[in-house]
Amino acid sequence: MAELDIQTLEQKLAQRVVGHRLYYHQSLPSTMDETRRLAGKGAPEGIVVIAEDQTKGRGRFDRPWITPVGLNLAFSVLFRPEISQLPFINMAAALAVCDAVRDLTGLAPEIKWPNDVRINGKKLSGILVETELEGGKAVHAVVGIGLNVNFDPRGYAEIEDVATSLLAETGRRFDRVDALSSVLQKLDEYYTDIKATKSLTERWADRMETLGRLIQVRWKDDVIEGVADSVDDQGNLILKRPDGSSITVVAGEVTLQV
Repeated sequence: MAELDIQTLEQKLAQRVVGHRLYYHQSLPSTMDETRRLAGKGAPEGIVVIAEDQTKGRGRFDRPWITPVGLNLAFSVLFRPEISQLPFINMAAALAVCDAVRDLTGLAPEIKWPNDVRINGKKLSGILVETELEGGKAVHAVVGIGLNVNFDPRGYAEIEDVATSLLAETGRRFDRVDALSSVLQKLDEYYTDIKATKSLTERWADRMETLGRLIQVRWKDDVIEGVADSVDDQGNLILKRPDGSSITVVAGEVTLQV
């Protein structure tokens, strides 16, 4: 197993907010939980917690996230944004992954609303954002990113039909330091835009495979079907239903209809 060269990474990211300090672990229950723990101890924004193995790694809706040791990337980043900037944190993460993958491979990944990054209809990266609010203000936001780099999904029956990786898409292996460095640098650039009150919504929507498609959105016990018409500036999905009415969807799991 090739370990990540953390010293090289920190040198590349030393002058940036995102990645100026890296915490590298062979095994953790969850990088999200560890980042949240460090946040509670006053850690500055931009720290990154990386784990080769997560015993309780999770994605959206508390689903387990498979991360074979030494092959992929699983990490979380701490942000301390203003509450008005929170909607753009998820957009920044998805855009950063798309940009990094494009630079590394020449491929053009797409975003499935709100935060899956996919290639050819298969999931390449999952993003999870958890926030802590207090008194109407944002205390912090933790962004977890899982990126499939050098593993072969065909070895995992439970995900082989829905997952892909950089290796699976290109037939070649990638230096994980290059991949992680690229994602973090892009994320830092987008966060700089957010802090400068620039909206990321248009760029994010331009990468979205969901728009214009007939979809189902499931949230708890409710299922809504319609055409994904657009997104508002906060990233909420505007769905046009069969009766011609529109509804704004704030959260949910999207299924693209054939």
